[in-house]
Amino acid sequence: MSAKEMDQKSLEKYLWGAATALRGTIDAGDYKQYIFPLLFFKRISDVYDEEFENALAESDGDLEYAAFAENHHFQIPEGAHWKDVRETTVNVGLALQNAMRAIEKANPDTLEGIFGDASWTNKDRLSDAMLTNLIEHFSQHKLNLSNVPDDKLGNAYEYLIKEFADDSGHTAAEFYTNRTVVKLMTLIMDPQPGESVYDPTCGSGGLLLNCALHLKEECKEYRTLKLYGQEINLITSAIARMNMFMHGIEEFDIVRGDTLANPGFLENDELKKFNVILANPPYSIKSWDRKGFENDPYGRNIWGTPPQGCADYAFQQHIHKSLDKKNGRYAILWPHGILFRDMEAQMRRKMVETDEIEAVIGLGGNLFYNSPMEAMILVGNTNKPKERKGKVLFVNGKDDVVNNKGQAYLTADHIKKLYHAYVDFTDIPHFAQVVTIDEIMELEGNMNINFYVSQDNSQNSSDFESVFQNWLDASDNLKNSMNALFEVGV
Repeated sequence: MSAKEMDQKSLEKYLWGAATALRGTIDAGDYKQYIFPLLFFKRISDVYDEEFENALAESDGDLEYAAFAENHHFQIPEGAHWKDVRETTVNVGLALQNAMRAIEKANPDTLEGIFGDASWTNKDRLSDAMLTNLIEHFSQHKLNLSNVPDDKLGNAYEYLIKEFADDSGHTAAEFYTNRTVVKLMTLIMDPQPGESVYDPTCGSGGLLLNCALHLKEECKEYRTLKLYGQEINLITSAIARMNMFMHGIEEFDIVRGDTLANPGFLENDELKKFNVILANPPYSIKSWDRKGFENDPYGRNIWGTPPQGCADYAFQQHIHKSLDKKNGRYAILWPHGILFRDMEAQMRRKMVETDEIEAVIGLGGNLFYNSPMEAMILVGNTNKPKERKGKVLFVNGKDDVVNNKGQAYLTADHIKKLYHAYVDFTDIPHFAQVVTIDEIMELEGNMNINFYVSQDNSQNSSDFESVFQNWLDASDNLKNSMNALFEVGV
């Protein structure tokens, strides 16, 4: 057992070691549904023990007082502690499952369903020996608050999410958004203490979480931020909730469900309104209830009903209807197609006419997981500053990206450059252009960034001329060398 605080790298290596134990038996895309619940189970067990010891010391050894619910974040019923499962040698999966369900039942307001629905009792996938090895691996270190503070465990949890995304490939986009893009989106939104932040397709909760961390970094009161998220996938919604707890954030509400068919946040039979909306919706989904959206009870089809094969504008209209009318703003990560596809032209024109769009920030390719598609951030505001009304800023940042083996990211300089372009809201040759809504409507509402931000071809021309001249020089040198060689031979 470790007796001192673990450093970040050691913690990450230790946690990733649990995942490597599953290689060859469990598909990489399924690691998360086993590793995250085990990690969370170990964490709350160790924190419970730490709280118990602290209460014991405060009360001069009063065991009854130390067990009081007021002294603990979460209740762990008798027989459902990590050490109880660790002592089990037969039917380990059943013991794990029973312990997790008992903890959920003992904490109905906070932990209901948080451990997901992994098949712990399927011995073809997870034998007793494999589960015992996993449990022993996690038992090497105490994951209490004194050994592993919230910030450190939260960072390690995010590291695991990233590693699982890298390992699982095609399933990654369901639960992971590139964290460098998340950073940029959070800066643009600039959430303030006391505001409400919503992500209608929250995945593992990275966008919501980063709003709280953003305030924390600025030494502002992050605990008053109200975080709301909805996620259709059961294990992913559970991961998002665990992610919050692992970071020490408890004021949040993440629900499971289909946002388009059954929005999870309502007030007075209408969609709840939020100050900030951040999202990376699933793009161009085909399996959705289009017929239901045609007669949407929440009036979200104000611009029209999107085609069955592409629900993007269903999500965009849901976001529009969920904004606080006095101070609502959004930053949504989309592929570029939403800016110019013909099949959505009428809806797009109506969106432009609302004068909510503040900026269109084009990004490079490979920022979506497992897709070379170029991304862009659509920024909106229900209360645009006077000098921005009737205008939209277009930014072409497609070259401001680092592509690393098909997984791109933004550097700190890229983030700074793109953020300041948004803040300054002014023309920058070949990079940013302020355009009036009238100009956009003259192009039938088409918002293709290339229509508004002209490319700088001078550098390319200069490069070509330089390369061409070098080629000519090299040819001359080769010719002179050959002539000299022949002269020597004669």
